[in-house]
Amino acid sequence: MKNLEYTLEKELIDQGYAIVCGVDEAGRGPLCGPVVAAAVILPDGLFLEGLNDSKKLSEKKREQLFDRICESAVAYSIAESSVEEINQTNILEATLSAMRKAIQGLSTKADFALIDGNIARGFSLPAKAVIHGDAISPSIAAASILAKVTRDRACLSLDQQYPQYGIARHKGYGTKEHMEALRLYGPAPIHRTKFIRFLQDSET
Repeated sequence: MKNLEYTLEKELIDQGYAIVCGVDEAGRGPLCGPVVAAAVILPDGLFLEGLNDSKKLSEKKREQLFDRICESAVAYSIAESSVEEINQTNILEATLSAMRKAIQGLSTKADFALIDGNIARGFSLPAKAVIHGDAISPSIAAASILAKVTRDRACLSLDQQYPQYGIARHKGYGTKEHMEALRLYGPAPIHRTKFIRFLQDSET
């Protein structure tokens, strides 16, 4: 696996930004649970073996890197937007809100944010959207791992509260198992109303 390089971070430092954070989210697509975001500031040039987009890593590797990132980072912060917030607004706004909260929670303040994805608006500091940033920037990749592991751990907790849906296995995504459980048991308070409209469609 090719090592990620600090190309984007170095470009920004050359432009005069002293502290760059990477930001990513986990949980935009599932039918239930919060959306989680993380912001990470890594030491300049830090090499963490295996650091990459969290989706390309095994659960065991993500867990290992989670601890190493937390130990090595200059600062990191993890935040979430609840199901209630997702239901009140929409998943995009809730995701951006979680990202803003993560940046605000950094113990060392960043002066530029690299945001995974194609939208970077409403931030209190200069920010740049980077498509597939978690496969390009070490800072964003580190944030993706913190967000993914945190979201997966939240799913294990949700599974204990609502074991009938099988959340520990599918992490809330719209798998056949999850869809069938929703039709059988109906939605729980943890489900996102706009994501489960298919239940209404199946009743008509």
